[in-house]
Amino acid sequence: MIRQFALFLLAALSLSPAIAQSEPAAPNPADVRVALDTEKGRIVVAVHIDRAPITAGNFLKYVDQKRLDGTQFYRGVGAADYGFVQGGAQNDPKRILPPIRHEPTTQTGLTHDEGALSMARYAPGSATGDFFVVLGKMPAMDAQPQSAGDNQGFAVFAHVVDGLDVVKAILVAPKSPTRGEGVMKGQMLETPVKILTARRLP
Repeated sequence: MIRQFALFLLAALSLSPAIAQSEPAAPNPADVRVALDTEKGRIVVAVHIDRAPITAGNFLKYVDQKRLDGTQFYRGVGAADYGFVQGGAQNDPKRILPPIRHEPTTQTGLTHDEGALSMARYAPGSATGDFFVVLGKMPAMDAQPQSAGDNQGFAVFAHVVDGLDVVKAILVAPKSPTRGEGVMKGQMLETPVKILTARRLP
């Protein structure tokens, strides 16, 4: 299942980088601000609790219960300002909460654009405590109801509003030539970047 997830994301990266440049989505008053303080600096995200209540609510549970403290960004795929970084609980049984119902982008109206946070998953409805941050536009990660097979895409629930430079620094960090399985080999960070704390902001 990890292989399927990796292949899907690699397909998204086959899109032309020419569409990669865009501005982060403007937050609205209903958004909840969360600061991810990492070893490389602070990333502030606007969590869209009104538009993706299940997925955003799940992320906020991890934040409020301090389940993301001490986790890592451990994977980076792409180059420069086009790709994604992945982090979170890494299925640690001491950290993860029960999986949540999938909220496709066709339901929320959110998209995988610059700075989007989205849930890592296997089958729809399997997401727990791992997420990824997009740099550039990756519409292939959105739900594709006209396509056959698993066409539900990934569930966007937040956007970076400050600290995209930190995300870019993580993306281009050195990769291990040996870590990772299958297509993920060569995508795992040589030195994962620790998430020191994840906290709501006033």
